[in-house]
Amino acid sequence: MTNRLDLDRYEVEVLRSFERGELSSIRNFEQEKRRMEAAAREFFKKDQRINIRISSRDLENLQKKAAAEGMPYQTLISSTLHKFVIGKLKPVN
Repeated sequence: MTNRLDLDRYEVEVLRSFERGELSSIRNFEQEKRRMEAAAREFFKKDQRINIRISSRDLENLQKKAAAEGMPYQTLISSTLHKFVIGKLKPVN
């Protein structure tokens, strides 16, 4: 199927759900938005600093991967560590 908007699979499914009338407005949208923003801020709050030593080669590779993802390399490191700690990233044996 050729898509004029060039949507990915998820976006196509959301559009189809919308067209089928399966989506509805959120009651008290502004209140719910503020609640979700506060939860996101709390979830992503960074209140501790660490210092680590890594090889120059690893740092360069991290910086390249982060640039490809469009994010600062510190964010990539933090995100990767977070995924590992919550069990969404498993160590390679």
